[in-house]
Amino acid sequence: MNNLTLTQDENLSIKVSYQLLPTDHKRLDLYFSLPIEMGIGPQTLTEEHYFHSSIENHSAYYSDQMHLPLVRSRFISQKKGQIRDYRLNLNLFSYQILIALDNDIKQTIKLKESEEFYPQAIVLAEQIISLLKKLRRYTPPDKKLRPFFENADNYLSWQVEQSFLKLLSRGPKSSDFSAERNFLITLCRSENEYRQSNQYNSQITLDDPNRITNKMRLLQRLIEYGVVLQKDVKSLNRNLKRVVRGTVTAVIMAFVMVLVLNARANFAEVTIALVAMLGVIYGLREIFKDDITRVIWRKIQKGLPKWKHIYTNSFNKVTIANQTIWLEYIRDKDLPKVVDKLFQTRRHQNKQAARLLHFRSDTKVNVKSFMPGYDEIQQRIYFNLTPFIRFLKKGEGRLYSLESNNKVTKQAVERRYQINLVVMYTDRQHRRQAQRFKITINRSTIINIEAMENNEDIDEYIDED
Repeated sequence: MNNLTLTQDENLSIKVSYQLLPTDHKRLDLYFSLPIEMGIGPQTLTEEHYFHSSIENHSAYYSDQMHLPLVRSRFISQKKGQIRDYRLNLNLFSYQILIALDNDIKQTIKLKESEEFYPQAIVLAEQIISLLKKLRRYTPPDKKLRPFFENADNYLSWQVEQSFLKLLSRGPKSSDFSAERNFLITLCRSENEYRQSNQYNSQITLDDPNRITNKMRLLQRLIEYGVVLQKDVKSLNRNLKRVVRGTVTAVIMAFVMVLVLNARANFAEVTIALVAMLGVIYGLREIFKDDITRVIWRKIQKGLPKWKHIYTNSFNKVTIANQTIWLEYIRDKDLPKVVDKLFQTRRHQNKQAARLLHFRSDTKVNVKSFMPGYDEIQQRIYFNLTPFIRFLKKGEGRLYSLESNNKVTKQAVERRYQINLVVMYTDRQHRRQAQRFKITINRSTIINIEAMENNEDIDEYIDED
């Protein structure tokens, strides 16, 4: 898909990202086809629980300069602008370095051959050294600005060291590239010594891995201030749910009172039989009240949005965008035609019984322009798949084979499961793109994410809701 990317984030999470222009309006639909054997449904995993525990939305100013060679300096010296401008530009520059470094490190780790890995790693090291020099060239003498610089410098230095140590630990080992490896190790040591010489972190903090990690997370949030949009989550239909609950309770209570009055009329005085009958009536009320309320509420809220995100600028508190969220289990007949056709392109043996979970996001940008130098904001949505695998079978299977010498051998094989996912993206002109993905997982990680070829022209479904 041209305007949207779906990638693996962590071991059991995926990330969907797309860009938004000023006054833009985008709709995103994800249809998860979860095999019945996974045991996922409204009874085992409610929409509300999955949304609050496993779906994370993230919106920030975006530039297409997302790799280290393309990072543009938005950093200004302390002699220009006010404190607010200094901090904002410092955060913008630092944040862009972090995003670019993370992207390039991930791409380099994928290189499995030493002849490709180490030259690329050296290029990244040289580029990050240049960017850090550019940052430290403007060390502010002003005491009011100094804390902002030290926080950013401390975190960037630590993150650079951690990123290249991660690169070295996961990269291929080869004695032919010992010079390159030593160069990367020297970079990590020099950054560590740089932080020590500036006394950025106390020895007590350095001696405790938990303390230093939590401190760096705090510094990361400080760097994101002004760049990552502040999010406020609101639950929709709350008053409607109260009305439904109250109405159901009133109807049941009226019915119960009729039964109580009839029972009282049939008994001249209070007896054990009357008390028992009243107990049964009130017990039945408690049994059926919640069930009836739940069924009626699911019918009423079907197709209604459930949450709303309001994104604001951290500095001036201006509302930048609004995002409305739908999340519900649906039936096969509720699928749009284009989505159903994409699911039908699966091979016959893969068309197993499945539960469908639909996520929808409508995002509308309210402002006509962004910060100077930024023409877009990026919307990133993270889906943690861990709740989907909690009912999967544990352990490994065995594959037996007969060798040519009549010897029986066995191999351990892991159980894998397949989630089919259709992503549909609709822009402000109501043009749609749809793509089916095949996600292969086991109990501990995502094995593979494969984008399947699309054979459907979806323009004919442009007016379909």
